[in-house]
Amino acid sequence: MATSFDTTLQTLGINRTASGPRVQTAAQAEQLDQRDFLKLLTAQLKNQDPTDPVDATQQLTQLAQFSTVSGISEINSTLKSIQDKLGATSTSDALAYVGHNVLTDGNTAYPRQSGGIAGAIELAGDASDVRVSIQSANGAVLKTLSLGAQAQGTVEFDWDGTTDNGDPAGDGPYTISVAANNGGAAVGATPLVWAPVTSVSLPTGGQPLLTVPGIGQIAAARVRQVG
Repeated sequence: MATSFDTTLQTLGINRTASGPRVQTAAQAEQLDQRDFLKLLTAQLKNQDPTDPVDATQQLTQLAQFSTVSGISEINSTLKSIQDKLGATSTSDALAYVGHNVLTDGNTAYPRQSGGIAGAIELAGDASDVRVSIQSANGAVLKTLSLGAQAQGTVEFDWDGTTDNGDPAGDGPYTISVAANNGGAAVGATPLVWAPVTSVSLPTGGQPLLTVPGIGQIAAARVRQVG
């Protein structure tokens, strides 16, 4: 099905598929490439009024503009390739995480050898009141930490492993939940927990995934900090 752009070119006697079919996406079909531009320029010259030809300065301006846009497009394509390369996690990078603790988004935490847990919260905005609830595996609330007013960003917390009654909380794992508000209005809050990376999986054609107990498999991009 011809696009409105194809119809315009056909009116000028230009057939974009005359030199062979080109497989294009819908977005590409609406864009001029170098071959289309040269055909359009040629058609413009062939169909101009001999008594009022196109000004040479205007033609040079058009060529300069197209050259600039084409150059920018190539630069953007190159920068995108570089960005993808830099953002990718290599196998060796992923394997280096094994045996280390990482801070990542999640709500399941295991206690330290000394007891208790450390973690953090990512606040989407300023909050006048932030509370962290630590629950046992069966859902019983063991401890509620009141962090008070906090500014937008990452807020760390530390729990010594004792319940609100002062008793040892046990071996875990624990479930972490966060409630934050600013003057009564809810504020987005994401719990971050420390957990060990036990292994790395290498899916075919995809990025390596870190295996974290209690959380599952995560991409390296979800790691906020390495301990």
